[in-house]
This record gives sequence, structure tokens and C-alpha cells, in this order.
Amino acid sequence: MCEHHPRRTSITRAQFLKLAGAAFAAPAVLGACSPEPAATGERLLLDNVRGYTIAGGGLRRFASLLVAADGRVEALDPGNTGGARRIDGRGRVCLPGLHDAHGHIWELGAKATELNLSGTRSLDEAMGALQRYAAEHPDQQWIKGRGWNEVVWGLGRLPTAADLDRVVSDRPVWLERVDGHAAVTNSAGLRAAGVTADTPDPDGGQIVRGADGQPAGVFVDAATDLLDEHLPPLGEQDHRQHLEAVQRLLNKVGLTSASDAGAEADQVAVLRKEADAGTLSVRFNEFLSWDAFSEVGADVRTDSVANDLLRIRTVKLYVDGALGSRGAALIDPYLDAPDTRGLPQLSAEELNEQVRSIIDGGYQCAVHAIGDLGNRMVLDAYERALGDGPSQLRHRVEHVQVVAPSDIPRFKKLGLIASMQPVHATDDMNMAEDRVGPDRIAGAYAWRSFLDQGTVIAAGSDFPVSSENPFDGLHAAVTRTDREGKPAGGWYPKQAMTIVEAVRAFTLDAAYAAHQEHVLGSLEPGKWADFILLDQDPFAPEPGRALWQTGVLQTWVGGRRVGDYGTL
Repeated sequence: MCEHHPRRTSITRAQFLKLAGAAFAAPAVLGACSPEPAATGERLLLDNVRGYTIAGGGLRRFASLLVAADGRVEALDPGNTGGARRIDGRGRVCLPGLHDAHGHIWELGAKATELNLSGTRSLDEAMGALQRYAAEHPDQQWIKGRGWNEVVWGLGRLPTAADLDRVVSDRPVWLERVDGHAAVTNSAGLRAAGVTADTPDPDGGQIVRGADGQPAGVFVDAATDLLDEHLPPLGEQDHRQHLEAVQRLLNKVGLTSASDAGAEADQVAVLRKEADAGTLSVRFNEFLSWDAFSEVGADVRTDSVANDLLRIRTVKLYVDGALGSRGAALIDPYLDAPDTRGLPQLSAEELNEQVRSIIDGGYQCAVHAIGDLGNRMVLDAYERALGDGPSQLRHRVEHVQVVAPSDIPRFKKLGLIASMQPVHATDDMNMAEDRVGPDRIAGAYAWRSFLDQGTVIAAGSDFPVSSENPFDGLHAAVTRTDREGKPAGGWYPKQAMTIVEAVRAFTLDAAYAAHQEHVLGSLEPGKWADFILLDQDPFAPEPGRALWQTGVLQTWVGGRRVGDYGTL
């Protein structure tokens, strides 16, 4: 899974600086800080809680948390509180704020304003939703949406322009698949983009065609760019609305930090302005797209803005597509489509060159790789750039979904972060083995294999591809089952994590992957007081309640309450 290429944009350095204001006018200074984020201005004692944090290599429990006036942790279970204002936690569970190590904030924010097809169970249900949305939004030039999954629909084929034409024919429609690696348009969209039977498939992409050679309406991976460039452009106000929406969503599910896996220059400019203004309620570790790195990378690199509300020190690349749409690059053909091995997005030479440029620019490199060939290409590129040993920049591989077992030890040798999304296993189990077969599945979603060799797993969700709720991810990591508890006993349960490992992957190790473990990821003196209060104990869920059903009651960032969702 994972989002396809970020929305493409072209912005000059002058345009970027104008949009960002004075924030980036001077050369970036590593570690430079803007003014403190707003804190309470008083010392607080959160008392009478069942607290857990990863510390000293294990799980530490505490009953009270002392927060300094600057919003940092002063002490756990202090003997002297010095007159701090007491807050009664009423016996609730307290955890460090959770960190999603791989999501797409701009796409999740946009999802709140577009047609959402997630959860639709059939083509007819999806087309009914499209028809209603079109009637409710008569002024939209293009109707945009996302979330369809033909596997869940049991359709046995991809949707087509003809399917969409039945309900909307008067204006273009553009609906992205759940994984972001394919999309379908109607006949009006094909006309708007000028796509015909004579339009060639672009490198790394496919225009799905009917038996007559005419475009069927579906575009896979790089072919989606043919339609993307005709969509109405997004402006600064759109980005602000999306950013506001996504923060509300993330805070509500207990996320106080997120690594955003790919942003364009104009989005980064808006985010920097909001960080400087102190309006953020989520800390963002921002990945630049390759285009943004090429345009403004030299101007924006920084380890900390507004005391760790924002970090910009990573660049995201794509080496292949997704397994569901058969774009993931495989060493051997797909078991259920022997005529294809996927759609590599870069040649080995291009990947080597881009990885080298990113490292030379002082950035951490994060490469999307899903298929076993895609992962091998990334490993080869890192080995070429790094030699035999790890780098202090802690380079990452995003997804690490299907890996040749012989390649797994190379992650440890090169000191790479395995940025993995536990929900992908339970989301994909309805088709993954159909795609790769029983032999290759041994190296797929193989969390235990990576943990046992000492590789750091930074856990995320890939929202909005999957649910942004980290408790869905924790549930999947520990049980290897979906929300209904299926399959009984878990899907390849030997690869499951323990609950302590899963919490660590969503807290301290996610912060480590972002080079922020010294300020985030655990509740220890000197780190930011980012924490959440829960309605059940994830280490011992209540009888009849699953781990995914854990509810967040309060969310705090830097000693400041940013969300209140229930009664303590």
C-alpha cells in the first residue's frame, strides 16, 4: 500500500519564500529553534494514574507525572511537587503520546472534504454514494474521492469509466483506490485529460484498456499523473483547511506526533508558518518529495522548528507501486498475474543517483518499497551509497512488505529503519498470498524476523490508506487479526509483536526513526510532556473489549491539553 506520488507542483524559490514569509529567508541552521510552543505556564502534577512508558530498555510504570512550566517532564513519581497544580487522573491509564511513523497528512485532511468510499462493500454502494455526493456538490468542477477497493467489493474486476458514467456524466470524476496507487475516472475525465487509445503508457505506469484498446478509465501508478495535472490546483487556504482537519483527527485518536511521508514545497511553507505561529497541536516530522527537495531542499533543512513542533530532514522516494494494484515490483511474476512483475518507478541508476543526492544534501533518505524486487533495489542502492556500515542519518525503508528472506539480514547490516504499518498485514491478508504465493509470503509483513535480528521497527498506519487510529495498528501488531478477530489465532501469528514491542514501535522507536528520541517518544525528565489518557489498559484489555476498542479521553502536547473526548 501507500500513497502514490504526492500531488505534483512547481514552485520557484522566490515563490516559496513569499508563501512562507520570512521563516526560510535565512539559511537553515540545524537545531535552531523558534519561540516555545504555548504551554500552561505553570507546573502541573498529573496524579493517580496507571502510567506506562518505555525507559531504560523496558517498560516503566508510574503513578504521577510532574510537568514543568515549560511543558517538559520534570519527574515521574516525584517526592516533592513544590506546589504544582494537581490534576486527578482518576485511575486512568497514561501513555506517552503516540507517533505515527508513516502517514499522509495532506491527503487525510483532504479526505475530510472529498467523497469517502472507505467502507463501501460493493460497486453499487459506491456508485450510490457518488451519485449523492454529486447532487450535494453541484458547483464542484471535478468530483474527487478515494477509498474504493474492488477486492472488498468482490467485483472480480476493476471499476470502469462506464460504471461512473451511469451516475455522473456531466463533469469529470476522479476516484483514487484505497492504496493511492490507482484511480478511476469517467468519460468526462478522459476527455478533459485528452487520453485516447493512442495515448502511450508512461514509464512506471499503466493505462488499463478494454479489449478494443480504448482506455477503460483506470490509471495505475505513474499513469495517474496524466489526470492529476488536470485537477483544479490547491491553494494556501486549502492547505490550511486540510492541516486543521488532520490535527483534529489525529489528536482524537491519541497521536501527538506524525511523520508525513511526502509533501510539496507549498505545503511545507504553510506548515512552517503554522509552526512559527504556535498553532500546531501535532508535531510533524516532514518528508520532502523528490520534487520539493530539488526545488527548495537547500533552504528548508532543519532539525527543529518551534521547539520540535516541526522537523524537515527527510526526503521520500518511490521505487515501486502497491501489491493490491499489482504495481509492487517482484523478483518473480505475480502468482495471479503471470504476465507481470509490477511497475518499478525508478531504474537502479536513477535510484542510486537520487539516494546519493539526498545523502549529500544532509538529509535522511526514506524509500517506499513494497515488492521483494523493490526492497532489493533499495538495499542495493543503500549498500552502494553507504558501503558496509550504518549511517548516522538512519536511513529508512518505507513499508518493507514483501522481502526475500535472504535480504532481511541486510537491513541490520546497513543499520536501516524498517518503517512498517501493522494494519497492512490485516488489510492485505485477503489478497496478499494470492499475489505472491505461500513461499514468498514467508518474508512478508515479517515483523518478528526483523525484531529478532535487532532491526528497529517504526510503526505507522499509512493513513488515509488505512485507519489513522493507532489502536488499530497496535491490535494488528499483537493479534495479527482484523477488528472481528479473524482469522482465529491470527494470520501467520509467529510474526506477531508483543504489546510492549508494539507500543515501543509507536512511541520511542518511531521517535528514533525521526531523530527525535532525545525529546519525544517516552515520558522521561527533559522530554516534552506529550501524553494521552485512555479508557482501558492496552496491556490488559477489559474482558469483552479488544485492543482496537481503546478510547482516548484526553490528549496533551507540551504540557497543554489539546483534546478532551470523554469523562475521566
